Amino acid sequence: MYGLIGKMIAKPGQRGALVRLLLAGAQSMPGCRSFIIAADPTDENAIWITEVWDTEAQHTASLQLPEVQAAIREARPLIEGFGERFITAPLGGVGLG
Repeated sequence: MYGLIGKMIAKPGQRGALVRLLLAGAQSMPGCRSFIIAADPTDENAIWITEVWDTEAQHTASLQLPEVQAAIREARPLIEGFGERFITAPLGGVGLG
């Protein structure tokens, strides 16, 4: 499995709108086992995105899906920047089977 954990920072007051756009674009992505967005409790503008994929290639391919491309276009003006990004190798857990 292939995993990503990344921090995204929304422009002030735009975190909710950014989360809605990202979730809307992530409904049907082949190979995606988990896509979780969490609010950062220490920063009102930051979110953490945790993803688990069957393979890195499926994650890469997902970025070309029309619904993901649309979400990226709409979300871009709401993004102030990015924080840490970690690649992981998930071994299992609740919800991953």
